[in-house]
Amino acid sequence: MSRTVRVPAGVFDSRQYGFAQVAVVPTPFGKAIHVSGQVAWDADQNIVGAGDVGRQLEKSLENLDRALRSVGATLDQVGALRLYIRQSHMREGKAISRALTSVFGDNPPCSTWIGVPGLADDEFLVEVEPSPVYLD
Repeated sequence: MSRTVRVPAGVFDSRQYGFAQVAVVPTPFGKAIHVSGQVAWDADQNIVGAGDVGRQLEKSLENLDRALRSVGATLDQVGALRLYIRQSHMREGKAISRALTSVFGDNPPCSTWIGVPGLADDEFLVEVEPSPVYLD
């Protein structure tokens, strides 16, 4: 069996850029769910939270939630996140922490915050990349 890709409702269709939002890969033990890095675009590729790293992170996590739910998984199954944060916003840790806490409460996944000089679009301040999720 080969991988299948999904375009989750409410998330922009990334296939025009040459990548899938969600790929489901069969494994000997079930399915591995891979999700592309999520940003603060809505389904029509409009930026949400321009200039506000906390709001952009919330929208990115909302998109991640939609992507996971499209294949029967949830945010609670994510073991780790990599947050790629524009270097110019790395000192806004309180806003980033508030966004993470508002979504995950007191049961957050592991995370690594990585400062980067830029992301795929100049308006993106953060991109969220989850570790794979495994389903039986």
